[in-house]
Amino acid sequence: MATPKAQNPGGMATFNILHGFPEAIVRGMRSSFLKDPDYHHLTQCETLDDVRLNLTETDYGDALQDSSSITPAELQKAAVEKLVCEFQYLRTQTVEPLSKFMDFVTFEYMIENVMLLLKGTLSGRDINELIAQCHPLGMFRESTMRSIPTFESNARGYMDLYQTVLVDTPVGPYFSMFLQESAEKLGGEAYSIIAEVEIEIIKSSLIKFWLEDFHQYVLSCGGETAVIMGELLAVRADTNAINITLNSFGTPLNEPAMRADRSKLYPAIGHLYPAGTHQLNDVSDEEGLGRVLELFPQYAGIWNVHNAGGGEKSIDDAFYERDVQMLELAFEGQFHFGCFYAYVKLKEQEIRNLVWISECILQQQKDEMDKYVPVFSYHSAWRGKKASR
Repeated sequence: MATPKAQNPGGMATFNILHGFPEAIVRGMRSSFLKDPDYHHLTQCETLDDVRLNLTETDYGDALQDSSSITPAELQKAAVEKLVCEFQYLRTQTVEPLSKFMDFVTFEYMIENVMLLLKGTLSGRDINELIAQCHPLGMFRESTMRSIPTFESNARGYMDLYQTVLVDTPVGPYFSMFLQESAEKLGGEAYSIIAEVEIEIIKSSLIKFWLEDFHQYVLSCGGETAVIMGELLAVRADTNAINITLNSFGTPLNEPAMRADRSKLYPAIGHLYPAGTHQLNDVSDEEGLGRVLELFPQYAGIWNVHNAGGGEKSIDDAFYERDVQMLELAFEGQFHFGCFYAYVKLKEQEIRNLVWISECILQQQKDEMDKYVPVFSYHSAWRGKKASR
């Protein structure tokens, strides 16, 4: 899909003319993150009511003021709604090309919502339950969402589904690209593809197209935005490629005849592309994946965490720690759009932390409670390394 060239956001002399106000807001929002003492108090809580009382003294106080008691799911919902309100306020203060950039951030959630609806529909789940599970940042017209279950499970029904849902959403071009690619491979019609391909494979393909499109857009912005966001998206693409390979082991996607299909899910951007992703084509087990990643110093350490096992830290935890470090550093520069993306992703990590701590309290697993990834913490491992140099 051809991405329109973005207007240059400007540098030191001109950036603030159009984007200074929203940048000042998002940098002020940095102070809303939970601090080290807040996490300390949360990890000392005995009940979820204690968690709620401690959070009333933080930026989450207003979001929880009407809750007499909470569950991890309710806490997550309140925190996500708060993030969405802040994001939407920021979005209303922007002009091109920043407004388009922020739209790109929401496209990922739109893809996840559409795939959730498709998967739920194919399994016969209630539409109200599915809509309630959709991420608010990826919502589109409710009439479109509710129309999905009305389609029949036949060729004509899937054609109508494509024309009504997949085309009319902002992420429609990504669906069109996937359906065209799949139809050419299978020699069939586009409407039959959804029923023949697993939902998760479709989702991986759409995320791939979105990452490549987003990456092309930030590069067209130029300046610091291209440098910082280009690196963030490159690392995200590499993470996807590694996870796709790792999760394929023990599935039909790892069979020799299917590895060509697996390779098509790897984004055509990132540090692994093209040499690393080409080598991943022949990987059939974790040992082979480790040999490939050893050639890339930035991922060798993360793989060693996974290889060590022991349950202390998973590869996802290592990826989260790496992501938090990079996203925090995005706030250190100026005159770029990366801080808007970083704010959303860091808030998502904070919400994961809150849910993790709450679940540990609920299940009385206090020994596991400290396995979260703090945001803007003075005690972060990477900050300690930096200070010791």
